[in-house]
Amino acid sequence: MTGIGLTGVTKSFGSAPVLDELDLDVPDSSVVAVLGQSGSGKTTLLRLVAGFERPDGGTITLGDDAVDAQHRYVPPERRGIGYVPQEGALFPHLDVARNIAFGLGRSPSRRTRVEELLDLVGMRGLGPRYPHELSGGQQQRVALARAIARRPKVVLLDEPFSALDASLRASLRADIIEILRSAGITTVLVTHDQEEALSSADLVGVIAGGRIRQLATPAELYAAPADAALARFLGEANLVPGTARSGRASTRFGTMVLSGGAVAQEGPVLVLIRPEQMQIARAGARPAVVAGSPVTGRVLHREYYGHDSVVLVQVAGLPEPVRVRCSGSVEFSPGLLVDLRASGTTVAWPS
Repeated sequence: MTGIGLTGVTKSFGSAPVLDELDLDVPDSSVVAVLGQSGSGKTTLLRLVAGFERPDGGTITLGDDAVDAQHRYVPPERRGIGYVPQEGALFPHLDVARNIAFGLGRSPSRRTRVEELLDLVGMRGLGPRYPHELSGGQQQRVALARAIARRPKVVLLDEPFSALDASLRASLRADIIEILRSAGITTVLVTHDQEEALSSADLVGVIAGGRIRQLATPAELYAAPADAALARFLGEANLVPGTARSGRASTRFGTMVLSGGAVAQEGPVLVLIRPEQMQIARAGARPAVVAGSPVTGRVLHREYYGHDSVVLVQVAGLPEPVRVRCSGSVEFSPGLLVDLRASGTTVAWPS
């Protein structure tokens, strides 16, 4: 059992606090993403777990063993952790095989292990190549192979896909996460990319202000963020005023069911409506299912993404345009009057 635990961890650099009594529980064999903006302390968190930095306070455990506490410190080389930095950090003067073998010692099974790892990361036959002869994605595969060569129970990924183009980033990420999951390796991925975190991890922890603000499954985090700021950070969000009563919220766009802890809210609230929960139609058109009176607004702009579109609609009395996600083939040109409705389950916070 090699879960990771951080309890009350603090860290400052000079007078600048980075982590402030941070708590995080990474279950054994899980993939956990730590999501946050640049400068939020993501890399510092990884470096503390790896042992490259010491916390100012708090406790870090691997499984049942404290590796950093008030009277105990286990150095990095004894923690059994694999670390993949953002740029891979391969040794340029060593070929692929020797990069992977670095740290394996003179074991008789060294060559067999390297060949096994090359197969695992999809690079069979490329052992004699040097890092400058590889693509960015291949370099990251080598970095992963090196990180898991000594069969670590924990792997830490420090934004290893951020320098790659979008299509390669998605495919390589899926491959690497699958390799780590199949091996049962406890994995922590830090990223500033919401899509990457939500699509890759079993649990996502959002870090801000030096603490983990919320730790939940991707679906729970997206559907029921802890507060309005997290709702905006975790994707496009319409935050509209409403009134909560008996587990429902009445808004200008219709009545919506409140979920989870939001059921207990009563009175004035701020309601989260994701763009895909909005329905849009030309003003006056009769929808297939009538769900209350629509709200009429004027189209300001349409963002086309191929598979879908986001339409921005100005509604009188609301400070921000309403964002509506719809089919990519639907045309709503600027200036067009449209009717809006909302449906589904949501969350709300006292306003």
